[in-house]
Amino acid sequence: MLDPRWTKLADVLVNYSTAMKRGEKLLIEAVDVPHEFTCELVRTARAAGADPLVTLKSNRVARALMVHGSEQQMNLIADAEVLRMSNVQAYIGVRGSDNIAELSDVPPDAHKLYQNTIWKRVHQDIRVPKTRWVVLRWPHPAMAQQAGKSTESFEDFYFNVCTMDYAKMARAMKPLVDRMMRTDRVHITGPGTDLAFSIKGIPAIPCDGKVNIPDGEVFTAPVSESVNGSIQFNSRTIYQGTVHDNVRLAFKGGRIVEATSTNSAHLNKVLDTDEGARFIGEFAIGFNPFITEPMLDILFDEKIAGSFHFTPGQAYEIADNGNRSAIHWDMVCMQDDAHGGGEIRFDNEVIRKSGRFTTPDLLGLNPENLR
Repeated sequence: MLDPRWTKLADVLVNYSTAMKRGEKLLIEAVDVPHEFTCELVRTARAAGADPLVTLKSNRVARALMVHGSEQQMNLIADAEVLRMSNVQAYIGVRGSDNIAELSDVPPDAHKLYQNTIWKRVHQDIRVPKTRWVVLRWPHPAMAQQAGKSTESFEDFYFNVCTMDYAKMARAMKPLVDRMMRTDRVHITGPGTDLAFSIKGIPAIPCDGKVNIPDGEVFTAPVSESVNGSIQFNSRTIYQGTVHDNVRLAFKGGRIVEATSTNSAHLNKVLDTDEGARFIGEFAIGFNPFITEPMLDILFDEKIAGSFHFTPGQAYEIADNGNRSAIHWDMVCMQDDAHGGGEIRFDNEVIRKSGRFTTPDLLGLNPENLR
């Protein structure tokens, strides 16, 4: 018998996140996901009157293609995927894996080739700006291990987070969007962090289950050359299969001039991908009430209640500061008391302290008001 939680999640993805309409085309990209859930997405999409297309992928196969890849090969794959992505109105990407480090030994040049061909041409140029899209991870024992939970308790956590009342969250985040739209200067302080920048004139985008599941953030981007100071991240991060802890970045005139971590060589190799990789493409504030600890999965970690993330690399066109890069690396800093505290100020007013919103208009985003 199909797990009823799978049916509920499929309903959220098809009828809320991508809001499929009769006659529209939906691309479902399933990476190491149980076929039963992919079939449930197909059934739910057809029940909504949409026409689903399905691409099945494997991280092990993706690794082989990247390790042994050529530029001609990657562009041919991109040609085929561009055709499909260009002919759909919406995209659901469900990505599972029993090994989060599957791509850790792919050479940096092979990663760069993939990013500059398939990722850029299909996802950055078409999927993100031109479709309604949502991406999520599929729960797996490896994710439970990352989170320090049993498989059963992690699945309960996962489905609670992924099927929460996102419409309620959408209403509660509107005052934060309004505040960010009228803010000029942002000042963030905390252990090892004293960072200042402007977000003036750049849109603030609410994330309420329409793009990522789980969700719970509002993002914008700093004015590119306005970032000065330093930041010490206290959440582990993984990029290209390599784990980093204690990432510290120092900025001058918007550019990362110093970068260290538990793997500083790899960190700087990524940041040297192109000129835009050393500038910031996103600033976001997270507030999902069910996510309180990092689990080395950015789709969860960037939504941690009381956190913010700061992102070297590509800016989103809908909140564009003009930065262009082949990378987009979300790095998370938690500011609740358990993780050292900290403050966020908008135009010299404290709007969040020790991970809790402090102004009357934003109190609805504190965890007890969203659960």
